[in-house]
Amino acid sequence: MSKFVAALPMYDWPEARGEIDAQWVRLRDAFRQRGIDAPETIVRSNGDLSPVPGGILDDAGKLIAPDPATLPSAELDFHRLWLHPALLFAQTCWGPMELGLAQHVQVIAQPSYDAFEGGKGELYSSALVMPADGKASVPAPQDGKAVIPLDLLRGKRFIFNSLDSMSGIIGLTRDLAALAESLDIFASRSESGGHRSSIVAVAEGRADVAAIDCKSWKLAQRFEPAAKGVKVVGWTALRKGLPYITARTTPEKTIAMMREAVAAVERSEQSLIQRIG
Repeated sequence: MSKFVAALPMYDWPEARGEIDAQWVRLRDAFRQRGIDAPETIVRSNGDLSPVPGGILDDAGKLIAPDPATLPSAELDFHRLWLHPALLFAQTCWGPMELGLAQHVQVIAQPSYDAFEGGKGELYSSALVMPADGKASVPAPQDGKAVIPLDLLRGKRFIFNSLDSMSGIIGLTRDLAALAESLDIFASRSESGGHRSSIVAVAEGRADVAAIDCKSWKLAQRFEPAAKGVKVVGWTALRKGLPYITARTTPEKTIAMMREAVAAVERSEQSLIQRIG
């Protein structure tokens, strides 16, 4: 049994779990072919994480997170996962990375977003969604620049998934700043806990606008009925998508092999997408 931990939590919607598991199998097998002791399955709860008696410490011995065993076992605390000393492979967001996570982990690679409208290679953007009104959605711009309809957004109720989300709030904040504006254009701001919840809130009239990363938006179009009740009115600018990370202590040789494996799996998946298309 592997001593390491792996997870793919960022797009792990219940309806897509079979696809996420299959993705991990491809990555796991590619890792193992290169001699990496990859775990059989990914974790989906705090209870799946091995205990860290005394809590998780940084290189200087400072406590940076509690022992996962002290957290609700059925939930999954992303930050405890990302900081876990046995982390071999996971996906995070550049929001948490910029807010301090980067000093405790190492970046392995960036996945491709070519398969999604609003994505280009390792870059992704967010769809700005508002209640549907019978008019067509705004397509993602080919040049990757932001399309921010200030006249539609001003005075509206903005909802976002979490304060540390690049796709849900930080990217839009930066795009507004480039226009000499800020989040103050909104009448109110509230936190939903997830992109899917934000879409539902807009569709149900509890909020007016949300920024949803392009892959989550595609998942919503496939699996969330409320997606039919909203439309895209704009897009944030292209930015680096969600990176794959590993623990700070993972050896450089292992990281190099994982990068090679991820690239091989990405090439295989892109080839399959092209054949199906």
